[in-house]
Parts: sequence; C-alpha cells; structure tokens
Amino acid sequence: MPDTDLLSLQIDHLGILQSRYEQVLEDHGYDGLLISSGAAPMCYGDDQSWHFQGYGPFLHWTGLAGFEHAWLLIRKGKKPQLSLHQPVDFWHASLEVPQEPWLEKFDLRFSESPSAPELEGISQLAVIGDPALLAGLPGDENPGALCNALDETRVHKTAYEIACLAQANKLAIAGHHAARDAFLAGASEFEINLAYQRATQQREVDAPYNSIIGVNGHAGILHYQYYDTAAPAKSRSLLIDAGVRYRGYCSDITRTTAGVGEGRFAALVHGLEQLQFRLCKMVAPGVDYLDIHRKTHFGIAALLSAAGLVEGLSDEEQVSEGITRAFFPHGIGHFLGVQVHDVAGKPVAPPDDAPFLRLTRTLEAGMVVTIEPGLYFIPSLLEPILSGPLGHHINRSLLDELQGCGGIRIEDNVVVTESGYRNLTREVEA
Repeated sequence: MPDTDLLSLQIDHLGILQSRYEQVLEDHGYDGLLISSGAAPMCYGDDQSWHFQGYGPFLHWTGLAGFEHAWLLIRKGKKPQLSLHQPVDFWHASLEVPQEPWLEKFDLRFSESPSAPELEGISQLAVIGDPALLAGLPGDENPGALCNALDETRVHKTAYEIACLAQANKLAIAGHHAARDAFLAGASEFEINLAYQRATQQREVDAPYNSIIGVNGHAGILHYQYYDTAAPAKSRSLLIDAGVRYRGYCSDITRTTAGVGEGRFAALVHGLEQLQFRLCKMVAPGVDYLDIHRKTHFGIAALLSAAGLVEGLSDEEQVSEGITRAFFPHGIGHFLGVQVHDVAGKPVAPPDDAPFLRLTRTLEAGMVVTIEPGLYFIPSLLEPILSGPLGHHINRSLLDELQGCGGIRIEDNVVVTESGYRNLTREVEA
C-alpha cells in the first residue's frame, strides 16, 4: 500500500487533471471525452496476443496499466466515469482494482462486455484511443487538434506524478546495482537480466520497455535486443538501459560498468559521467534543450581529445566536421512520464545537426527529462571518418583496443524545478 502522502497527492492530481481536461474540451467545443484504455492485438495467424500496457491518456488518469477494454468518460462538472471490463472467464484471472481513496473521485462501474458504455446527454463527443476499438462509436474519433492539446496536459507533471517517477527510479536503481554485481561476478546477459528482474520484482513484460543489456561489443548497439545465455571468455564492459513502471509511471536509467582490468575504458566511463553531471546542472527553466544537446558534443570532443582518441583537431573542428556525431549519434534525451518517450516533445522538428533529438522545447518548471550522453565505437559510423581525409586524426590502435567494449551511455531522470533541477536518479542512488 503506498504511503498516505502519495495517496493524498493523487487526489490533488485528479483535481488538476479535471481542470486541465475541462479547459481543453471547452476550448475545442466538446462537452464529453471518451478514452479507451486499449487492448492487446492478436498476433497474426495465431491465437496469442501481444502484451498489453495501456493508452497514455488512460494511464494519466488511472495508472491502471494492465486493464484492457476499459473506458473513461470525462465531462465538465461531473465525476469521471470509469468502466472496467471484468468478464466471467475461467481461462484468465481478472485484475483487481486497488482499494484506494482515489476511486472515490470516480463513478466506478464494471461490465462483462468489452464494449463502450452507453452514452447519454452529450451533444459534442470526442473518442480517443486505438482506432481498431473505436469503430462504430458516436462522436469525433481522435481529432488531431484535441489530441495535441491533451498531450500538452502531460508536459508539466503534478507533484503526484513526480513522486511516482521518483519511486520508479528508486526501484530501478536497486535493479541496476544487482545487474552490475552480476556482471562483475561473470554473469551472462541473460543472467544479468534475471538479476535485474529479481531486484525490481517486476516481470520484463510489465516494465516500461525491454531492458537493453549489452556486454562487450553489444554495448555499441544502441537498442540491443538480445541476451546471450553464455558469458564471454572475458567480460570487458556492461551497458544496461532499464527502467521500472510504478503506478503507470516510468523510469529510464542507463549505467555503464567497466570490467576488471579495463583501465582505459573505465577512465572514459568516468569522464563521460563527469560530463553528464555538468549537463544535468544545465537543466533549469528557460534553457533551450537543444543547447544541452549541442553542449554535449563539445564535451564529447574534449573527452575524445583527453583520451587520445582524436589528435590534432580542436573541439570546434571535431563538432563541425561531424566527428563527434560518429561517436555520439543520438539525442541527449526526451520527456518522461507514463510513456518512456513521453508526448509533446517536438512542437518543431529537430535541426539538421540533431536529427534524432526527441525534445525541441525550452525547459519549464514541472517538465521531466532524461539526460543521457553516450560515446560509442560503432564501425558503420566510424568507417567513413577513418577512410576519409580526417582519418589520420583518429588514434586507430587505441580505437581498436576500445572497440570490443562497445560503448558508454549514462542516463538520469531529471525534474525541471522553479529554480533549477532535481535529479531523481542520483538522489536514490547515493
């Protein structure tokens, strides 16, 4: 059972959502909004379904990630009507609703049918969710302007949301420590994953995303998706990117550990962590997130020079010539909330020098972002540099030595406060 402070914050959270949603509906000419929780689609040609994890707006209100065929009706001045599907089924268990105070804020109903509830007294209705489940319903289906406005209601987190994100970080850090210890003890990727799950007490399918667990060269594959069941002869490095879902909210943390005897790689990990600390300190209201991303490239350039990987080029030249992008090809981070890559991050497209950046906004208090610089040794990205006119500036022998370590990424979850930042990850890791 969560603590009473969290449950009290949840009541406040629901009041804030009611106000935000009522304003959005009024602005867009609707007097009712029906939200579908969604349902897991069936695998093609099979009788098995994909695992299910709820539609964002539904989770924003309820946190009930596993409830399929549920419906939430929002109207001005009325209790939200929450209809939960509870079929009579001897094949599967029905999820139970936690008996907590927030339920009193809803008109709670149960139905054996997966269909939407009967709707009366609504003249202008919008329905949002998976189009496959909305067919035949009255009202406007997923109206673009309304959906964009609803996404904006998730940009500034309430105190309850931040508390949930903090707890998701606390649970995930326990898993990261267990994973690190398993790696240093010689475990395989598969065994490291089991150690993480055991420590977090969350099945991988219930986590916010599939954990990335890369040993040695696999750490250089940004979204490495497999787990070797046998440990390598020598474990040189571990990159683990893994989170936890708590009451619908996600953590997203990455740590890199050098193996025993990997002094050069360990020095690079330390250097990147020091850069990451400085980048987190940049988080504050009024800061353009793109500036943090661009600052990262100059930090990567300085680190490459200090490590002796790049010689004879200034930091500015490394950035302008694209060398840092070969070592750091992704964006510095993204919004975080009930989705790992939370919505409304890109009101404008990213610039040409940051094509993979997922957040192009000026930071404001209440936003929650990730800060995740990386430094990788990816052959397909480095080969054009090595074979080009700037190739002689790369220390190839050192690069060859480090190539087998794959790469480094360090990621924290950071709240933008009124005066600066709060690092949710470091405050529980200390």
